[in-house]
Amino acid sequence: MSRVQASSESSTGSPPVKPGEVRLEVVVVPVSDVDRAKNFYEMLGWRLDADVAVDDGYRVVQLTPPGSACSIIFGVGLTSAPPGSFEGLQLSVYDIDEARADLIGRGVDVSEPFHDETGIFHHAGRKGRLSGPAPGHADYGSFAAFNDPDGNGWLLQEIKTRLPGR
Repeated sequence: MSRVQASSESSTGSPPVKPGEVRLEVVVVPVSDVDRAKNFYEMLGWRLDADVAVDDGYRVVQLTPPGSACSIIFGVGLTSAPPGSFEGLQLSVYDIDEARADLIGRGVDVSEPFHDETGIFHHAGRKGRLSGPAPGHADYGSFAAFNDPDGNGWLLQEIKTRLPGR
């Protein structure tokens, strides 16, 4: 039996892919319980784009974070990666304290803000983490971490001003 559900919310969409462009638009996230994951990401305020079940062995759920050009998909029959095995999935936010407070208000366990001892991107795991945001809330330097119900690791990264060329 086929079940198709798509968002009725309007979206601005993105322009067609141009010759020479390569866009990251979808990341497959390994989960153990599709409905639990769907509820979690919807609870975060992410837009449900599709929930398509072709048969008992194949289901695709797609959600998009607010303002993002990249979506996530998960479901049944999509990946052989173990549920909860992803880490370092990154969400760029304008204000890390505000984004963190929003997630906490939605019931998510979010780490305190941190920055890396190198002053640049963060090490794997917890190595090199220093408490608090980057000095002066330097762009690209402040992070906070949280996990989905399966343990897939997400990071918030504060960016107010993009580097040239971005």
